[in-house]
Amino acid sequence: MFQSIMNRTPSLPVDDLIVRLVTPKDAACIAAYYQRNRAFLQPWEPLREEGFFTVAGWEKRLSQLAELHKHKLAYYFVIIREETNEVCGVINYSNLVRHPFYACHVGYSLDAACQGQGLMRRALSATVTWMFEAQSFHRVMAAYMPRNQKSAAVLRATGFEIEGEARDYLLINGRWEDHILTANINPNWTQPRT
Repeated sequence: MFQSIMNRTPSLPVDDLIVRLVTPKDAACIAAYYQRNRAFLQPWEPLREEGFFTVAGWEKRLSQLAELHKHKLAYYFVIIREETNEVCGVINYSNLVRHPFYACHVGYSLDAACQGQGLMRRALSATVTWMFEAQSFHRVMAAYMPRNQKSAAVLRATGFEIEGEARDYLLINGRWEDHILTANINPNWTQPRT
């Protein structure tokens, strides 16, 4: 199902949301998303250089992401609410390793104004399904800080299970943070054709 959708158009319809791969034309709307949510996201993300919040910075970054998409090395999705046509969140799949691991990491963030509406749960579920069905991944891994109960709830609701805890796992907002390690395993995985 998702393979045919992605061949026709780079978007996954999810209720009142459009979840699609980012394109080089998205620089202004992604920069606006990060500018709008700069203080809100700061406790949960790495320290960012000033260029991360600018249109010029995103133009450069999106050019790089387009190459990663082309070579199937990463996938960076934006979540757009149909009624506003604004980016309200992002989901990125990185560290894609195929044979014999067939696994990757996922990270995400959601606009402060969109919290508690089930948007990330729905969008993450759709993109994980796409990674399983269209990209033949067996395992999608995610990590969250123990104090981030909203992220824990999203992951639990979308089929991620706790596999362990890692001390000083990621450098977040200038300090090393412990993380809970989770994974969602594809129950219907089959060996992809090469």
